[in-house]
Amino acid sequence: MANTQNSIDWKSIFSPSAITYTLSGVALAAIALESFLLPNKFLDGGVTGIAILVNLGFGIDLNLLLVLINLPFLIMAYKKIGKTFAVQSTFSVFLLTIVLYFLEIPTITEDKVLIAVFGGFLMGTGIGLIIRGGGLIDGFEVITEYFNKNTAFTASEITLFLNSLIMLAAAFVFGVEPAMYSILTYFTAIKTTDYVVEGFEEYTALTIISKEHEKVKELIVKDFGKAISVYKGERGYLPETFHIKYPCDIIMTVVTRLEVHRIKVAIQEIDPKAFFYVQTIKEVKGGIIKQVGKKHV
Repeated sequence: MANTQNSIDWKSIFSPSAITYTLSGVALAAIALESFLLPNKFLDGGVTGIAILVNLGFGIDLNLLLVLINLPFLIMAYKKIGKTFAVQSTFSVFLLTIVLYFLEIPTITEDKVLIAVFGGFLMGTGIGLIIRGGGLIDGFEVITEYFNKNTAFTASEITLFLNSLIMLAAAFVFGVEPAMYSILTYFTAIKTTDYVVEGFEEYTALTIISKEHEKVKELIVKDFGKAISVYKGERGYLPETFHIKYPCDIIMTVVTRLEVHRIKVAIQEIDPKAFFYVQTIKEVKGGIIKQVGKKHV
């Protein structure tokens, strides 16, 4: 961590994977802007949304706006998050402005729904790839992270508040309908970004309480190839029979969200009355996570 904060990891910035992610992300973001959003006065959220709003409302050059509006956020990132991250983000922002300046792509469609969906999809994919490459093209992510750490508000609440102001401004300048389509564009973009950054294999914690806990443990470990953690507990305590209780093993395993349904179905075949709950987790490290199962995969 100290190395990330105090020095610039040039090897990481110019690694083949980082360059590939960044170039691909910038290209998709540029196509989204040139072919979908700008010609039809549709906005994305964050700094990009502000830049588009000012560009369309006052005619100021979009490339200049992207640099100027992102600049204070990039400085904040350099001081508060890490120098490597800030340099990578600066490289991504300037690369986007260069591509937008030299690249001219014709408008692909005038259908508003298609513009919102596919424009948002391309923008979200581009942003996600750039994030996976180690940078960003939207400084709002920096201020969101900063306030999330220093205030009682969550990152989602801060993002929602800031982007709500942008959409209200869009409604005032361009009318309610373009603002509504911009909300659809933003929603599509942010969901796509989540998928690209976290992957379809977003990890999920599955906890099971069952009278057939030995069979459930064997199922998860031997058939699905997953590691488990076991807590000693008690089941029972139902409203009608509160005094009745039984010792049991509470089983917890980490799986991908694509595997959750198959495991739940398999458990219910063993114990139709099994109780389980699912929790989304942000990061997994160590242990056995991706081992492929034998029978159910």
